[in-house]
Amino acid sequence: MQCEICKARTATVHLTEIIDGQRTESHLCQNCAQKEGVTIKNQLSLNELLSSLIAAHQQTDENSGSEKSRKACPECGITMEQFRKQALLGCPKDYDVFESDLREIIEKTQDNNSTHKGKVPVQTHISPTSKHEEQSKMEDLKKQLSEAVEKEDYELAAKIRDQLKKTQ
Repeated sequence: MQCEICKARTATVHLTEIIDGQRTESHLCQNCAQKEGVTIKNQLSLNELLSSLIAAHQQTDENSGSEKSRKACPECGITMEQFRKQALLGCPKDYDVFESDLREIIEKTQDNNSTHKGKVPVQTHISPTSKHEEQSKMEDLKKQLSEAVEKEDYELAAKIRDQLKKTQ
């Protein structure tokens, strides 16, 4: 992908801005990014990332004084309010205790998506979008198959199994 400003060098700096719900993307080479005053930081620590995500969630959370924020882990005693301040969970049990709160944070920062699909390379011989879509379709079919078997709807399960065989 070429730099949007100089159109000569490869874009290595990719900026995404969301203002009032409108998403804009810019793709710049390092030289043009520096000329535009974009500060380039090579690595963002996990704590910095979590802190910024939690701060964004906290600003939109109208229930900060509610019972939800006073809930504490029975193992380590950490509360959601403490997690928001320090951006660190106290123990593995916290993922279960604060599941709904953490899911909200993740979904808000991932465009209401809680399923990780990874990055797709821009240039490949096989269309990355269609390969990715095919993989998502396979996962959906497998999930539907499991649900059909659980409900003991074997006729539906057989149809889904046949669809899976066709796509493989």
